[in-house]
Amino acid sequence: MKTVKGDLLKLAKEGQFDVIIHGCNCFCTMGAGIAKQIKLTFPDAYSADLKTEQGNRAKLGTYSSANLVNVNYQLVIVNAYTQYHWHGKGVKADYDAIEHVFTLIKQDFSGLRIGYPLIGARLAGGDWERIAPIIDEALFEENHTLVCYQSS
Repeated sequence: MKTVKGDLLKLAKEGQFDVIIHGCNCFCTMGAGIAKQIKLTFPDAYSADLKTEQGNRAKLGTYSSANLVNVNYQLVIVNAYTQYHWHGKGVKADYDAIEHVFTLIKQDFSGLRIGYPLIGARLAGGDWERIAPIIDEALFEENHTLVCYQSS
C-alpha cells in the first residue's frame, strides 16, 4: 500500500486515479466525512447510492458505483458498503464487509489506479491497524494508494 498526503478528490480530478473508493453505510445518507464531500462534488456517486435499497443489511460487503467522464479525467467512484449504520458509539466498521468488498474491487478493477481514504477508521471507529492489512491482502499486486487527508 502506497501512502500519500493530500486531498483524494482533488487528486482524482487531476487524473491521479482511475478508481476511488470510500466507505458508506447502508442507509443512503452520505452525510458526513468524505462521503458528504463526494456527494457534493460528484452527485452521480450519490445517485448510484440512492438506487440501492435503504437500510438493507445485505448491502454489506458490496458496492455501488458511478462512472464519470470529464474533459480532465475518467473516474469510477465506488461506494463501498463497509458499515451498516452511522449513529451511536463504538465501532461501526464491519471488518468482514471491508474484506469482501475489497475482494470484489480487485476482481472488478484489477490493473487500474485505485485511491482511498482511511476507510472504516475515522467516523466508523474501526482500527486502521486491522483494516490496512485487509485492504493490502485483498489488493495484492494492485496499484493502490491510501490518501491521508491534508488540505492544500
